[in-house]
Amino acid sequence: MDFSYADVRAAKISLPPTPMWSYPVLNAAVGATVHVKHENVQPIGAFKIRGALNLLATSPGRGIVTYSTGNHAQAMAYASHQYDTPCTVVMPQAASPTKIAAVRAWGATVVLAGANLGESEAHAVELAASTGHRLVSPGDTPELLAGVGTLYDEILTARPNLSAIVVPVGSGTGAAAASVVAAELAPTCEIIGVQSASSPAAHDSWRSASLVTRPNQTRVEGLATGRGYELPQQIMCKLMSDFVLVPDDRIVEAQRMLASAAHTLAEGAGAAALAAVLEFPERFAGREIAVVCSGGNASPAELALIASQAN
Repeated sequence: MDFSYADVRAAKISLPPTPMWSYPVLNAAVGATVHVKHENVQPIGAFKIRGALNLLATSPGRGIVTYSTGNHAQAMAYASHQYDTPCTVVMPQAASPTKIAAVRAWGATVVLAGANLGESEAHAVELAASTGHRLVSPGDTPELLAGVGTLYDEILTARPNLSAIVVPVGSGTGAAAASVVAAELAPTCEIIGVQSASSPAAHDSWRSASLVTRPNQTRVEGLATGRGYELPQQIMCKLMSDFVLVPDDRIVEAQRMLASAAHTLAEGAGAAALAAVLEFPERFAGREIAVVCSGGNASPAELALIASQAN
């Protein structure tokens, strides 16, 4: 499964660049110049739309089966609608009703199966085998990484002198794509992945340079993966600068700060990059960095939690 910057440049996503803004109040609060890349304004409210559109643009027609806790599901449903392709998404039984409704609204079939993403994946494998449709892994699909890479191409084209980009990690497509793009456009720019300490499978896979499974206990849906994915890990182990863990409560703090200081509604995964800046202030002090707000699909439960902890 080869993947290179040329794949990013060849990606077909048919979307305008998303904004990237810096906010003086936020900068003062964290002691750094922070550029927020607003993937929360995508049509589905998340960056994963880029990969899904590229996948369907390059291999249209055949039905697809995939599995997801939410944003990948919405992305595949949206892209399948655009390309008139049958799409079935297997989601955990406890998936957000809001995200389930969004997937169905784009015309995809939702199958609720399993108590977690691992069990949903197993059901999706069986379903793809029985239907003959293509099984699309949220992590190990090169076309997805290529589409996602356009996000980092936009960041480093606009700000080639950044000292770091902080990237939330679930399956790792974003961090892997960022690492490939930075190696080509800005070799001195650090790519720093961040994951919830309550679901550290990708982090621990990167640290050990081997695919591992770990307890998947975070309440942050977009970071809730219990295993490492082969393709992103291959790339991250080779190219990514560092990988850190943050507690879920720090992510809630970052969500609150984005709302108050950057006029931005972020889901937990979308605030994870800023959470790393808050967790390790000495590391980022005085630097010019970008944080990726990967999505804005905060659930009612998340919104209630943010409000309950507000000062």
